Amino acid sequence: MAEGDSEATGGDEPAEPSFSIEVGKRLRSVRRIRGLSLDDVERDSGGKWSASAVGAYERGFRNLSLPRLRDLAGFYDVPMGVLLGEEDLAGGGRSQGRLVLDLVSLQSVPEAESVLRYLRSIILERGDYNGRVLSIRRDDLRAICSLLRTDEATTLEQLAEWGALVESQGPTGS
Repeated sequence: MAEGDSEATGGDEPAEPSFSIEVGKRLRSVRRIRGLSLDDVERDSGGKWSASAVGAYERGFRNLSLPRLRDLAGFYDVPMGVLLGEEDLAGGGRSQGRLVLDLVSLQSVPEAESVLRYLRSIILERGDYNGRVLSIRRDDLRAICSLLRTDEATTLEQLAEWGALVESQGPTGS
């Protein structure tokens, strides 16, 4: 067992169970976006991160200390703020709070029809008739979360699975 993996949730009272669960969801989302299984994490980390410990962190069954969270963020190559929910998981445009979606990819996914209807309303409202990609704002992402009945991390993961996330080359305008 790797050092620090014995930090099980327990004792008198959990600090903030919903916080551990939210961090866990973001951990799982980042791992999946990276295309890693729990076994991959254990193997690629040389055993520093056991599959069972990472799985427990992801489910919110174990609390991570800040040093361990920092190390895990480093392993995944994401800012710690992403795991804490202070920054978006999506790549470019992060500082502008925007995300670029591939509309063409979404058109081929039947489950994305409600998302496409919403995105078309944005296109009409903004007069942005490019047709292939659309830059959305953080509030737009929250609306999509409502449509899909998921949190931001899960919505971003779903958009990635649908092939709808576009890597942008830097901050988008405005």
